[in-house]
Amino acid sequence: MIKSHKTQAWLLLTPALILLFTFTYLPIATTFVRSLFGYGVQMGSQASSENYVRLIEDEVFWQVLKNSLWYALVTVPVSIVLALSMAMWVNSKLAGKSVLRLSFFTPTILPMISVANIWLLFYSPEIGLFNNVLEQFGLSGINWLGNPDTALPSLMAMTIWKEAGFFMIFYLAALQTLSPDLYNAAKTENASPLYMFRRITFPLLMPTTLFVFVNALLNSFKLVDHLFILTKGGPNNATNLLLYYIYENAFSFFDTAYASSLTVILLGLLILMALIQFGIIERRVHYH
Repeated sequence: MIKSHKTQAWLLLTPALILLFTFTYLPIATTFVRSLFGYGVQMGSQASSENYVRLIEDEVFWQVLKNSLWYALVTVPVSIVLALSMAMWVNSKLAGKSVLRLSFFTPTILPMISVANIWLLFYSPEIGLFNNVLEQFGLSGINWLGNPDTALPSLMAMTIWKEAGFFMIFYLAALQTLSPDLYNAAKTENASPLYMFRRITFPLLMPTTLFVFVNALLNSFKLVDHLFILTKGGPNNATNLLLYYIYENAFSFFDTAYASSLTVILLGLLILMALIQFGIIERRVHYH
């Protein structure tokens, strides 16, 4: 009977395992092999570290890596803080909170390409919303996407605007599961709102925070749609991110071997972050 159950289990798992191997593990292995044996779009017969040596000597790669890390370091925590703040606001006793929830969530339902086009209009030097506001205060306009100093922060602002509403939904759902008895007990002890947040709300939301953190971090490395509309990595690679640089090398320069070595670096970064998230941070999360 036990053997029969094991056979049945393997038969049920086989389709998923085939798909997982075909579309995940096989491409990873192929990418790693191409990064060692490939040159340009060709494959050689001997392994070589040439692509990785070239990567270390590539100034654009280090610029792109720095941009990607800054992009993640800013967009992830700011999106989480904004999402939690918005969720607590719309979860309180507030008139018209349904409309407010919808307005916060609306950016999420828009495709990234549409969001990029909307913000391209906002950032336009001549007719853009932001420069018109600056003019009202007697300030000169800024070339938001054409200036290397403001281009990357401009992309970060757009990403935070789109992501925060999505993460707010998870925090709102988690807040509505918290027992009011905890807060009533704290109020009888004259606990301040800040104390209740620090001792009750935030600790009980840690599982949600870990989930949101993982998703926000993955999105910071995999979302590049807006670069195609807003900057295409410019000016002078000031907004170029790692995934977009891989795309450029693979499909614009047709250097798939170098793109494969870049992909291996990206995979290594994501694996390292996953180990930190689930090896260190998850130990501080308590599930109830």
